[in-house]
Amino acid sequence: MPFITALILAAFVGYSGAWYAGLIDGNFALLLFLATLVTGLYWLAEKLVFLPRRRAAAARLEQEAAARREALSGQGIHHMDGQLQDTQARLLMQPWWLDWTAGLFPVIAVVFILRSFLFEPFKIPSGSMIPTLLVGDLILVNKYHYGLRLPVLNTKITAGTPPARGDVMVFHYPPKPSLDYIKRVVGLPGDEVSYLNKRLTINGQPISKVSQPPFLDEDNLRYSKQFEEMLGTHTHRLLNDDDRPAFVPGADDFAFKQNCHYSAEGVVCKVPPGHYFMMGDNRDNSLDSRYWGFVPDGNIVGKAFFVWMNFSNWKRIGSFD
Repeated sequence: MPFITALILAAFVGYSGAWYAGLIDGNFALLLFLATLVTGLYWLAEKLVFLPRRRAAAARLEQEAAARREALSGQGIHHMDGQLQDTQARLLMQPWWLDWTAGLFPVIAVVFILRSFLFEPFKIPSGSMIPTLLVGDLILVNKYHYGLRLPVLNTKITAGTPPARGDVMVFHYPPKPSLDYIKRVVGLPGDEVSYLNKRLTINGQPISKVSQPPFLDEDNLRYSKQFEEMLGTHTHRLLNDDDRPAFVPGADDFAFKQNCHYSAEGVVCKVPPGHYFMMGDNRDNSLDSRYWGFVPDGNIVGKAFFVWMNFSNWKRIGSFD
């Protein structure tokens, strides 16, 4: 068992190292599931097999010591070696290969359950959601709001609440599902989304866009035009950059691209059933559905709702819309 365990741990370390080095596309959900499964099997084996064996060995040692004491006592010898307790403690102690597997199972299982079915933490890596979310924000994502999904498979097992226009959603990036993206839900299934000359229209209804004081990006020391917009029940702010053109340069080929019409003014798309049209709040600096298409329901991860830490700015902690 020590040799087999060493091979298993080496495989986990090798996978993690190759992922960190960029040699493979890692899948943390799969890694966590396998870690939970493997440590769970060791935990069961410890409870049902290995621990009873160690306890039986300690009990046999106690019986042998008692028999020895009785035999020596009959010979008038009452002073005996006092190492029994230390020997029993060593017998009962978990070997390293169980300590690093069965011993970690409760912690790994709790993390697996929390991350898979309740809340998952993410770090904002880019500025596509400025001013709502800043680079370095550590956020929490509600995993059950849109319905519980099986880990790894991402198959929905409960209905949950349907995504609403204006929600901030985390999802698997359609061109590369191993990556997670975060954007705002702009178009629901069946919606016609028009973004022309940097004005958003949904199903023929222009979305109100109210001017706000300019936004200062402290990382770039650059001001951007800021507006307030209301999508559904969500009131949020967005940025526009006058130096960026209205048209969409270099849109990819994607499923249902025939539902979109591109022009010098921007893009108009009809959202297919079971899909969503996503946009970043930093409208002219966001790689979103205008470029790579619609997000299928099966790619949904959860609803982002809370900044739990930003080490550069603690005032960022709190909920957002």
